[in-house]
Amino acid sequence: MVRPAPTVVDMSCTTLLIGKSASCSGATIIARNDDSGSGRYDPKRLVAVAPTDQPRHYRSTLSHVEIDLPDDPCRYTIAPNVLPNRGVLAEAGASERNVAMSATETIAVNERVLAADPLVELRPAEGVPGEAGYRPETPGGIGEEDIITLVLPYVSSAREGVERLGELLERYGTYESNGVIISDVDEIWYVETIGGHHWIARRVPDDCYATIPNQLGIDDFDFSDAFGERRFFMCSADLREFIDRHHLGRAMRPAQGAGFGVAAVLPDHINPRVVFGTSTVKDHIYNTPRAWYMQRHLNPSEDWDSPAARYTPTSDDIPWCRAPENKVTVEDIDFLMSSHFEGTPFDPYGTLGTPESRHRYRPIGINRTGHMVAIELRHDVPAAAAAVMWIAFGSGPFTAVAPFYANVDDTPAYLRDTTPEVSTDNLYWTNRLIAVIADAHWYETRNAIEYYGEQVRAFGRRLVEETDAALVDAEAGDIRAALMAANETMAGRLRDLTHKLLDNVLYTSSNLMRNSFAMSEIGRASC
Repeated sequence: MVRPAPTVVDMSCTTLLIGKSASCSGATIIARNDDSGSGRYDPKRLVAVAPTDQPRHYRSTLSHVEIDLPDDPCRYTIAPNVLPNRGVLAEAGASERNVAMSATETIAVNERVLAADPLVELRPAEGVPGEAGYRPETPGGIGEEDIITLVLPYVSSAREGVERLGELLERYGTYESNGVIISDVDEIWYVETIGGHHWIARRVPDDCYATIPNQLGIDDFDFSDAFGERRFFMCSADLREFIDRHHLGRAMRPAQGAGFGVAAVLPDHINPRVVFGTSTVKDHIYNTPRAWYMQRHLNPSEDWDSPAARYTPTSDDIPWCRAPENKVTVEDIDFLMSSHFEGTPFDPYGTLGTPESRHRYRPIGINRTGHMVAIELRHDVPAAAAAVMWIAFGSGPFTAVAPFYANVDDTPAYLRDTTPEVSTDNLYWTNRLIAVIADAHWYETRNAIEYYGEQVRAFGRRLVEETDAALVDAEAGDIRAALMAANETMAGRLRDLTHKLLDNVLYTSSNLMRNSFAMSEIGRASC
């Protein structure tokens, strides 16, 4: 299943962020799909990282940048790749200090930004050491491979995480454009890299959700707050001068538009999408439809489908964040992060529209999804049990999220011991087998898959409630042991349900093979 990456690799991943007053549980929730590039499938696992396992000197596999790390890391749990060929790639994690991260959401900045602050890419050595013209290797900056490992174990709040990441970006730079999510029990921050060394960050309002689909998404930035109280905005120290020096600002003043030639003065507010981002035909096929669909689901009373609709799948001004009509549940998140435009003419499994419309836009839940992790940080339980990672491995439409406590010393083997080769002994490969079998027989297998999801989520919710209730008077050490026991219970039930689903879809699809034949069919055929 593991194949070399092609020359052209698609951008991947979808992000959904839920402020604490917008979530049904009152928790902050950060959710992201991790999708591999075209033609590549990256096996996933869930592992706990002890402080003794954290490196004190770090060297990036992809960029070769070397960084000395602090000597006081904390324990954390992550969902990385199995194969080490591209480094750790922690992807999503939560620490014992109840800070969570998801990294990264691949985004893009425009050519003006890249010209002003080029990406910091690895430059291999040229020539032979000691000979004329020899040029030693120049390391690149940090990227998706590195970010969680370099930040999560060292911070005690989301704000500290933004500050540490910002310092690393300004010092070492980055070789790619990324969005990074950092949260704690009170706040969610979203960081976007701007060129090689610059960055912006915006806090998700408590009563809002935010949708990010592989596109630079922040649509408002307040410099007065970023350089003042920093309640909702932060950025690199020279960002304002950077915009001015390289003529990146694009806002028209009324007087300027009238031809009076008033000198340009940067406003307190900018729209980063316009200043730093892109708006291309590819965005309208690959990115904006996903934000449109998520907001269509969470604000359903608005007009999303008529010719007069305010926002369409190709709109460039879909809000980065907004208040939902109803508080958002984990079930909402699971549905949206595995969705394929259900109920619209754009559903590849649907019957509405035309063959063309059903493949017009890139869905959220695609074949290349490796996992979806939604990290819930709760305030109404003992702090040691606050972090729950809702995890689904494989292609979203054929999986379901299951809860696993993050503050543990070890993780269940069914999720931890994913093999590079196909095996039904682990969750990742079993779910991928289910998907590839069921995809060809969508309608015949759909009921079984939906029933599987209901069972997994219901069992998981009940287990979390029962575990939480038993922890009220427990000591921290006892809590961690209880959390590990709950995780093993969840993994055991998940294994049983997943194997039963595999048996079901395999039997159903086997009976639908094109070369099927039975003795009962004799006499029905005619020559």
